[in-house]
This record gives sequence, C-alpha cells and structure tokens, in this order.
Amino acid sequence: MTVLPDTHHAEAIPDEARAEIDRLLTSGDLFRYTAPQDAPVALLEAEFADLMGCKYALAVASCSAALFLSMKALGLAPGARVLIPAFTFAAVPSAVVHADCVPVLCEVGENYRIDLNDFHAKAASVDAILISHMRGHTSDMDAILAAAETHGIPVIEDAAHSLGTTWHGRKIGTLGRVGCFSFQSYKMINAGEGGILVTDDADLAARAVIMSGAYEHNWKKHPVLAEPFARWQNRLPLYNTRLSNLSAAVIRPQLPHLARRMSDGRANHDHVAARLNVCPWITVPAPLPGEERAPDSIQFNLTGMSDAEVQAFVAQTDAAGMKVQVFGLSTDNARAFWNWQFLGDLPDLPRTRAMLARACDLRLPARLSRAECDAIADMVLDAARRVMQPQAA
Repeated sequence: MTVLPDTHHAEAIPDEARAEIDRLLTSGDLFRYTAPQDAPVALLEAEFADLMGCKYALAVASCSAALFLSMKALGLAPGARVLIPAFTFAAVPSAVVHADCVPVLCEVGENYRIDLNDFHAKAASVDAILISHMRGHTSDMDAILAAAETHGIPVIEDAAHSLGTTWHGRKIGTLGRVGCFSFQSYKMINAGEGGILVTDDADLAARAVIMSGAYEHNWKKHPVLAEPFARWQNRLPLYNTRLSNLSAAVIRPQLPHLARRMSDGRANHDHVAARLNVCPWITVPAPLPGEERAPDSIQFNLTGMSDAEVQAFVAQTDAAGMKVQVFGLSTDNARAFWNWQFLGDLPDLPRTRAMLARACDLRLPARLSRAECDAIADMVLDAARRVMQPQAA
C-alpha cells in the first residue's frame, strides 16, 4: 500500500540554479539595477515575455504587487469600482483596497466560475474587471471580454494559479490588458515569493516599471520605448516592489520545466478526478469548453451531505493523515469572502456561500506518482464511504 505523500513538499529547485546563486552570493550583486545589462531579473522578464508571447514583462515581489501595480498603471482613480469574483484569495481584494479602489464582489457558481447573470448585472457599474482564475478555474472569458469591451473598461487577469492554462488556445494571463502571475511556493514555478505582470501596452508597462521602483534613469534598463518613460518620469510615486536577482536566479532554471509540470499536473488531476467522480457524494466540476487547465491542485464538491456529515468527512481525512480543506468551514479561511472584514459591510452572496460550504481543496503537485495519486483518491473515497455508509465501510 502506497503511503500518503506530503503534498506540501515542493519540487526541488533545478541544479542549474546553483552556479548562478553561488555567483550572486559571492558578488553580493542582488539588486536588479546594479548591472548595466543582463541582470538575472532582466533576463527573467525577457524569457517570461517570450514564453507568454507578450511584448513586456515586469517581475515584482509578489502577484499581489503585480495586481496593485496593474491597477495603478491603468490610472484607476481613487474610489474606482473593481469587479472581482467572491471566490478568490484575500490578497486580491486587499490589492484592490491598496490601490485606493473599491472591490465589487460577484457571485460564483458551483463550478467555481463567475456567475454570468450576476456579472452582467454589475459590470455596467464598475470601472475595471479583475478576474481571478481561482485555483486555475477559468470563467467564460469570451463573455467577460465582450462585456468589458461593451462597457469600455479594462480587464486584469489574476493568473496566480493559471500559468500554462489556455482558453481556446490562447494563454490565460494574455487575454486582458494585463495579466499577473505568482512564483509563491505552491505554484508551478516556485521562488518562495515573487510575481510578474505581462502586457502589450507600452504606456501601461512604462508606468508599472516606474512605480515598481525604477527611480532616476533605471527605466533605461527595460526594453520599453523611451517616449512613454520620458512622459512619466518623476510624475509617479515609487512603491518599491522590485524582485531581487536571487529570486530570479531561482525562477529562470524552472521555466524549461514548465511544459513537463503542466502535462504531469493535468494527468494527475484528471486521473484523480475520474476516480472521485464515480462516488455518489463527490463531484469534480468539468472544465468549460475551450479551457485546458494546468492544475497543481484539485477541488471537488461534497453532494448530498449534511453539515454534520461534511464535518465528519473532514475528520475522517484528518485521521487518515491528509486533512481535506473545505473552504467555508474554517472560521478564518482567507478564501471565504465573509472573512474579508477589512472591506467593512459585506454583501449577501448566497450562491457563493453555499458553494464554499461544500467545496473541498486538496493539493495535487505535478511531481506525484500515479501510485501516490491513487493513494490520495483512495483516502478521499474511503472517508466519504465511512461517513455515508458506515456499515458497509
């Protein structure tokens, strides 16, 4: 019998990173603007932009910083209303607040995607749309982009969980005006912390670069047309959200491994999903037509269970050695919108609340073997049987 794996253990940093890390530690050259050219952060930006098929990339301290800079670079006025899904991580509404904007929460359905009826009802009264592809689940981007065009408002993509995901062949994170990605430990590319934004908009890129902390003439080390920089020099505040060369040295050798991680992660997810979907008390929502995910986790809904049975299911998985998180059960889960008390008065979002009360979250790293994936599936299925058919179990 295969022992349950530690799903929070990250894949090792490639050996190719070691020589560059040693060079940086020896030289102490950790600041991205010290070298006249080809600093690790600058090389990362060029490589990531090429990977995504975008003109510009800006590496920063986190995906939250990228989201914040995106809103600032778009020139959203203080008090601007930004539509976000109610199923996301607390860092997303926090970034909106940090950008002096107001989050407008939109309902999310049982398949973890935006409720389009609620979206259309609110899209006409906002100044921007920030789409979180939460846990890599893509909402109907055709409908969202069409609505944004109709109302003349920009779309920001929070693709923290979606590096490698495509929508009808187009890369998630490149569909809106700007896309933001994460290099935090539990993502496809792991630097512990870090983020990056991509765009084809030269003016937006120039504003974001300056505000990220490219003071004086450091912007000259970015491959953006000089004219937008000259227009904004000394006219924008500096927020100093830069990425260090050391982080870039950790990230760059992982980029060639991305395609393999995407393929392995998708295979693991789809295998476990197929096994769980045979259970009458578990449903794994299918991807939307045209959506090809690159997951490193799996989410599923508990169906036909009472609140007490859901609690018992969680207790069973905990006893088995791998606690499954139900988003809406924890009193302080940062993905449950009612815990975002820093927003003040929160709306009543019954559909999202009901989904979160039954939606389970389980890490499923790309590095897992098929036997380890089966051990996880066996554990989840056994926990459901023990709760719902105790005599048979």
